[in-house]
Amino acid sequence: MEFITLNNGVRMPMAGIGTFLLTPDDAEKSVLSALADGYRLIDTANAYVNEKAVGRAVRKSGVAREEIFVETKLWPAFYEQEDAVEKTLERLGTDYIDLLLLHQPAGNYIAGYKLMEKAYKEGKVKAIGISNFTVEQIEEILAVCEVKPTVMQCEVHPYGQQAELKKFLEQHEIAIQAWYPLGHGDKALLQEQVFTELAEKYNKSNAQIILKWHVQEGNIVIPGSKNPNHIRANFDLFDFELTEEEVKRIEALNQEKYYYEATAEALAGYAAYAPDVDGQK
Repeated sequence: MEFITLNNGVRMPMAGIGTFLLTPDDAEKSVLSALADGYRLIDTANAYVNEKAVGRAVRKSGVAREEIFVETKLWPAFYEQEDAVEKTLERLGTDYIDLLLLHQPAGNYIAGYKLMEKAYKEGKVKAIGISNFTVEQIEEILAVCEVKPTVMQCEVHPYGQQAELKKFLEQHEIAIQAWYPLGHGDKALLQEQVFTELAEKYNKSNAQIILKWHVQEGNIVIPGSKNPNHIRANFDLFDFELTEEEVKRIEALNQEKYYYEATAEALAGYAAYAPDVDGQK
């Protein structure tokens, strides 16, 4: 296991499991499986409607709460609700959240950020950050914040390496976290010759080579799965190291190609949508 120290001194695991698109039952099983395999970073969100299940798995795991890094995200519909953080804590069944992010730059995200700052100052949240924000939107946050974001979660993979965004984030000591770390299952990406060659050299899978590249590049990864074998494999990254030349070969794949686009229409839809967080299992 490897860790990164965030700009406020909090240590965060470099690899974890994501629970996007997992039903409550699958999320609970996957988190239990991951924690048994040695994972200590769990990512969820209000909008995934599985926070209660994630919280159950954390409590059932037998792993001490302070050893588990629980990350979740506030949804735009809740940015102006004063009790949004408290309700998130209740769903997770925990006294504190290790990392809380704004999920989308939609709605009144300045109000949402202020809400997180308040929770941070009260000790309910150990670190705060953002997700899917542009450089301009991050600058807007930096201009008004009292507590600087620690993490920016966004789409990152070998075809879309976020080179310019990473430079900006490094200047402000904001860590980057990759969703879609394997390129949204793009077979062309997964089957690139460089990954096949390196997989054979290191006796790993192509996916493991990609995830290892992320970690070496400083990208925190949270691949999701409900397959116990895939979950185990996605964490088997810490017994080998890519050479500098191999890293450069992977960097050469960059096309600034992304599978997700935050259109104005999509952001307006996010602001209007209120997930049924109270009705979850």
